[in-house]
Amino acid sequence: MYNATEQFAEINKANVAQATKLAALAIENTEKLMRLNLSAAKVALAQGVEGATAAASIKDVQDLVAIRAKFAESGVQTAMGYSKSLYEMTSEAQAQYAAFAEESWSAYTKGLASWVEKASKAAPAGSDVGFNALKSTVAATTAAFDQFQKATKQVVSFADASVRAAAANASKAAAPKGRRAA
Repeated sequence: MYNATEQFAEINKANVAQATKLAALAIENTEKLMRLNLSAAKVALAQGVEGATAAASIKDVQDLVAIRAKFAESGVQTAMGYSKSLYEMTSEAQAQYAAFAEESWSAYTKGLASWVEKASKAAPAGSDVGFNALKSTVAATTAAFDQFQKATKQVVSFADASVRAAAANASKAAAPKGRRAA
């Protein structure tokens, strides 16, 4: 016999589990971002102290030019390293959230299909047409969402490849040019 109360209790348990998992994922990614930013702040402070110490020991214009070039190169490398780490962290988080969304959608559609099936068995005679239409709608929605997921994965993959190629080109462009092999 179909028991709507039990069915809704199961759905609520699943929703609480999903919300808990999402919250844990969000906290984990926030912690990673905070660690990255704290590390970047420490590096910036260390570079600032090093720059101030070097600036205090300048004796002529050539020293100033050399120190300026050194710290400009160092700053660019630090910024690129931070950007790369941030991008990788963001890509990883995006993949985790996408996997979570797929898992949640799959569980939702299975639960909905199960509910429709149980409800249709307990429905009065003559309601077959309505339940068949509902089943068809659920199947069509699931198929449409699957197509949307595939298209989204392709776009994300293309964007990731483009960003990685741009970063590689930027790294090459920012590499010191004065050092050539003889």
